[in-house]
Amino acid sequence: MKRAVQAGRRRRGGLSFSVFTPDEIDDLHRATLEVLERTGVWVELDEALDVFSDGGCVVDRETRLVRIPPHVVEEAIAAAPSTWTLCGRDPAYDLLLGSDRVGFANFGEGLMVVDPQSGELRASTKQDLADTARLVDALSDIDCFEVALGCGDAPVKTATIHNYEATLLNCTKPACTGPQDGYAVHRYVEMAAAAVGGIDELRRRPILMLGTCPVSPLKLPREFCEIVIESARLGMPVEVLSMAMAGASAPVTLAGTLVTHNAEVLAGIALAQLTEPGTRVIYGSSTTAMDLRFAAACVGSPEMALISAGVAQLAKQYRLPSYVSGA
Repeated sequence: MKRAVQAGRRRRGGLSFSVFTPDEIDDLHRATLEVLERTGVWVELDEALDVFSDGGCVVDRETRLVRIPPHVVEEAIAAAPSTWTLCGRDPAYDLLLGSDRVGFANFGEGLMVVDPQSGELRASTKQDLADTARLVDALSDIDCFEVALGCGDAPVKTATIHNYEATLLNCTKPACTGPQDGYAVHRYVEMAAAAVGGIDELRRRPILMLGTCPVSPLKLPREFCEIVIESARLGMPVEVLSMAMAGASAPVTLAGTLVTHNAEVLAGIALAQLTEPGTRVIYGSSTTAMDLRFAAACVGSPEMALISAGVAQLAKQYRLPSYVSGA
């Protein structure tokens, strides 16, 4: 097992970067609770509405708005494990996750590649993904493989299932994957269980993490809800990753964007914990600012670095493992 270094500890040689004071983090949390209780989130899936209703939330079936009381949010955060292990097919790559440990993954999911033989820019294929998985498997400084490319030569309805098959067969490290719906979650789990010796062993040593994104601002679409619910029921870790965009789908200010982001992620975590208390979750972010000239996301920008640092502070406050992408 790999125990990644811990950031911000009081030891010589450490590095810490805090965007907000502890009191400001508390302000962000309180503002988030107010948004979830008063404004609420839009939920598309009827089954998710039932889960929220049974969990003590206020559900308006006509508008599909769910208002989540503060105590439900707090209980969901408390129910999520603060430390757990994301496993690889090879146990040597098992990765201990916690709110203050730092590891690295590649970025994804690309749609185009530069052909290594011809230099031509073309759509990515399943073979390209398999080659990338083998490459990451050999790079000692990358701890987890995120599906780097999409299988552009696979049928659209099953493309994400092909993504995971190519990953599973070519990478022995932990994998972060993005199924397209609840059906794909079950197919992922069937493949992973076959690789490790059964569903009980997979629950004990999960070799995959299922990632999904809400739609900003404050929407939980059908596919998102299916992935969170089915992952929780099957005992699989789930990453809830907001991709809010400051100045477009979120307020233009850093604090306002983080409140929107935080509300979306905590709503997803609440759905997971109300479905199955103790579900292993990752607090995720690919939130950034909009480039006002091109109406595009600024990835790798100074604004994104500040947002990502704020996300890490929030996740640490909740004692939850976090993932930030595009830094």
